[in-house]
Amino acid sequence: MSGFTIHDLAGVIDARAASSGEVSYTRKLLDKGVEHCAKKLGEEAIEVVIAAVEQNSMRERVIAESGDLLFHLLVLLKARGVSLAEVEAELERRTKMSGLEEKASRKGD
Repeated sequence: MSGFTIHDLAGVIDARAASSGEVSYTRKLLDKGVEHCAKKLGEEAIEVVIAAVEQNSMRERVIAESGDLLFHLLVLLKARGVSLAEVEAELERRTKMSGLEEKASRKGD
């Protein structure tokens, strides 16, 4: 099992965001703006779904596409100025009730 965490990935993204777009794919994504980052996230989400439901898809493809999805999610959060800690706090808040209760509480949103 790897010791690399999503927090480590967020740190890598932060470091690469401070780099030049000439050497950093992350910086290039951020320079293109939130809309571009959101589009890339959507594309990666679709690729995960396709990999998950294709009959001949290998488990490794689901893992690889999921890694891409998590990376692009963190880039989008960075582009919007949202920290991973803020998302974790929201998840913690939601887990203090059952999933059905939490979902029902969002109906008014």
